[in-house]
Amino acid sequence: MSDLSQHGVHEHDLAPGEEEQHSVSTRIIGYVVGLVLALLLTATSFFIAGTNLVWQPSIPIAIIVLAIAQMGVHLVFFLHITTGPDNTNNVLALAFGLLIVFLVVGGSVWIMSHLNENMPSMDQIMRMQ
Repeated sequence: MSDLSQHGVHEHDLAPGEEEQHSVSTRIIGYVVGLVLALLLTATSFFIAGTNLVWQPSIPIAIIVLAIAQMGVHLVFFLHITTGPDNTNNVLALAFGLLIVFLVVGGSVWIMSHLNENMPSMDQIMRMQ
């Protein structure tokens, strides 16, 4: 027996790179939900930063968590990055981009911290003259 008769061919099977056809109203609802979530996360971060209701040392951590959540909302609702098999290349490209960004930012911070430790201060420069 062939492999197709055992597993059956589903009408929703897509080749990599093909997009599933959705109606315009479904797409608009998805974008509106993403917009509402993004606005809610933004308003929450401004509320947390400007109020005294939250324990002060936890504010940076809360803002970082809200920022990561907002990145997730943007990736899913606007960039359509999902875990489907047709998005493997997109996920790999995103992971490679994040690796490059972390290497550049981390390397820059590392270089600047070593420069800060090894450079003489202005007082030492003035005494040498």
